[in-house]
Amino acid sequence: MNAERSVRLARAVEARSTRESWNAYPDAPSRHPGGEAAREAGRKAHESRLGGRFDLPEHPGSHAVAPGEVSPYTGEPLGVAYPVASAGEVYRAALAAWPAWRGATPETRADLCLAACDRIYERSFEFVPATMHTAGQSAAMSFTGSGTNALDRGIEAIAAAWSAMERVTPHATWTRGFGTSELSLDKRYRIVPRGVAVVVTCASFPAWNAYPAIFANLATGNPVIVKPHPTAVLPMALAVAACREVLAGAGFDPGLVTLAVDTVEAPIAKELIGHPACRIVDFTGSAAFGAWVEANAFPAISYTETSGLNAVVLDSADDLAPVLRAVAGSLCLFSAQMCTSPQNIFVPRAGVRTSSGTVSFEEVGEALAEAVRQISTVPRRAASVLAAIQSPATLALLDELRGRGGVLLDAAPYEHPEFPAARTSGPLLLATEDPAVYGEERFGPVAFLVPAEDREAALRTASADARDKGAITAFCYSVDEDFVDRAEDAFALAGAALTSNLTGPMPLNFSAAYSDYHVSGLNPAGNASLTDDAFVSGRFRVTQSRRPAVSHRR
Repeated sequence: MNAERSVRLARAVEARSTRESWNAYPDAPSRHPGGEAAREAGRKAHESRLGGRFDLPEHPGSHAVAPGEVSPYTGEPLGVAYPVASAGEVYRAALAAWPAWRGATPETRADLCLAACDRIYERSFEFVPATMHTAGQSAAMSFTGSGTNALDRGIEAIAAAWSAMERVTPHATWTRGFGTSELSLDKRYRIVPRGVAVVVTCASFPAWNAYPAIFANLATGNPVIVKPHPTAVLPMALAVAACREVLAGAGFDPGLVTLAVDTVEAPIAKELIGHPACRIVDFTGSAAFGAWVEANAFPAISYTETSGLNAVVLDSADDLAPVLRAVAGSLCLFSAQMCTSPQNIFVPRAGVRTSSGTVSFEEVGEALAEAVRQISTVPRRAASVLAAIQSPATLALLDELRGRGGVLLDAAPYEHPEFPAARTSGPLLLATEDPAVYGEERFGPVAFLVPAEDREAALRTASADARDKGAITAFCYSVDEDFVDRAEDAFALAGAALTSNLTGPMPLNFSAAYSDYHVSGLNPAGNASLTDDAFVSGRFRVTQSRRPAVSHRR
């Protein structure tokens, strides 16, 4: 293993154990080793791909434009033509490439996975515009959330896989007496990869779940077929290209990582998952299709992340203003197009207690709306925080919801200072106590202020929704430590990660690789967690052989 990558792997393993803060790559674009030259080269590389062919040497299929890729910033099609292959073609490529890869040592596989992460990071400034003009993220989020932070999740998965495989001893001598005789056996234990993996990515944040899945599969010896969302192919095509280049450069068949491009009108995911050679499925997306995956993937095992009802329980605070600024920031971050964005804000009917008196339910709504306006109505600030709306369907959802509650703040577009045609919207904030309105995920910039009889009722409803309908995150604000403890118990049983009394510069829904477990697998928001041992251990099995020890052989 390369010495530098060996050190990085050891550091990642250590960080997973201590759960301390560590990052493989600096978050700041200004600290990228390529400097301004890399930024300019990335811009030119992106522009050269628009309207052209995306070449993946030796990849099966014929080139065709992905019609779903339309920039949320310009409204113009990207016009990139990708190699489009059938399910049979990508499976044949994967199976042909598999024998040499499964025969490689865990050290070799981990080393090349880390090298692929390095290659992706080196090309960060190619990924930034690709992510912006497909997912709709801001430039900063494209570099960090979908870049360095997502790569950290990938490296975390490599470290988890490495640790799991390291625990399997390759050889043992076993001796036991049977009656008056003693028998010694030489036993050998072999790590056997499960088989071809299908990784299905989402539209708004594809890299966050893709990198852990891709590298968990590769590190444990499995070929990978990446099936991107039809509207966000380019970021995943770049990742596939980086992996194939590294693998081919080391003498392995690049068919170990392939791209399966489809359209909304002619989806291929079910065919890929239903293929007899499919053994692993990683899925991020809607709850409906996630449920289908979990029910129909067999004999493949599935790892899913879907949707949920992330809640805020507002009980009390010394000073309510920073609390509402924190909540408003989370409602605005990437226009709440993230799986960790809060949606339902539960407030006691009697109001929120503060050191200067009780703030009524109505006053909480007004103050939260104003905190949101401070972000959403300032174009440059809105551009960096809200970014763009990935799908036109999100705006249609906002139109549908406007009449289903008291409008505390109407959703309105802001004028992007760089892209006048950008599809934008500030949050829609509604007051409602109708579970038919707030009781399902409404993906995008919409939140509900929900009155509860008291704080206990708020906690009961929020935690029950998490348990029954799914939630990844939850948030609680209270000066009563006993109530916070009860909230921790309630959301732990519901399988949602709880953040309490957090204000300040860190976004509420920030999830730190190596330290935070992302999704619990305990509620309908997903059956897997990034990146615990269970996320990697099922991707390989252990077989054994045994024979009489040398000294006992005749």
